[in-house]
Amino acid sequence: MMWAGVIGSPIEHSLSPVIHRAAWEDLGIVGWEYRRIEHDEASVPEFISGLDESFRGLSVTMPCKQAIIPLLDAIDPLATAVGAVNTVVPSSGVLAGFNTDVTGIASAIRRACSQAERALPTSAVVLGARATASSALAALGELDIVTSTVAARRFGGPGSVVAASSRLGISIEQVLWSDRGAVLRAVSGADLVISTLPAGVADSLAEEMTVREGQVLLDVVYSPRETALRSAFERNGGIVAEGTDMLIFQAAAQVQLMTGRSPKTDVMRGALEAELTRRARPSGGGAAS
Repeated sequence: MMWAGVIGSPIEHSLSPVIHRAAWEDLGIVGWEYRRIEHDEASVPEFISGLDESFRGLSVTMPCKQAIIPLLDAIDPLATAVGAVNTVVPSSGVLAGFNTDVTGIASAIRRACSQAERALPTSAVVLGARATASSALAALGELDIVTSTVAARRFGGPGSVVAASSRLGISIEQVLWSDRGAVLRAVSGADLVISTLPAGVADSLAEEMTVREGQVLLDVVYSPRETALRSAFERNGGIVAEGTDMLIFQAAAQVQLMTGRSPKTDVMRGALEAELTRRARPSGGGAAS
């Protein structure tokens, strides 16, 4: 049986199986299995070495997005520049790594602005400085924003957004999270705010920030959907780019890489929304990852 899957840790509540299976069903792909695969940085090398000809692709989530890179035979230039791989596919006998988070972020922002009949943003601030923040910088480059502010607790370490910005040719102004005044000024002055922070980390900032009408937010947290950042934007006339759209668009690109066929994002979105609704019920349980 041919199979693909999502790898990371923890992986139990990943939504990738829901949206990939929906895409496969709509495309008429049968006899394939989509798996949840629990591995971290320490155990992923043994897993990769054991892949056989039945393997058709991996969606890669944390903490494996950097750890998997040296285990692959070829890396797409964009994934190399970002410093993170979220997709692995077999290609002509080798394992190739890609990053579809970039197109997911850019497409979610484009969709939100189009729906609101607003021009695309021309300035941005990114909250956070790890792998998703690096993908956000690359997405900003696709939106022709080549100078941005990044606010984070620290900027060093593996997967640093600073190294990614240099490889991408995008200039960043670094603002420490502890300098609350500087963070608030950056947020209030930007057309677009992208939060790559875990759930709850930006809540105190949301209480203090000033949101302008038409200012755009993409919060990568989508479960729970009603984050403090989102509420602040909605109360003050901001535009919210859905974190679920980021998930859908990056997964659609993964389906294309794994199957060679283009899925319908509306079908994938419908399956995702139905699953989130199910999980929101008292008997549904769990948070998405």
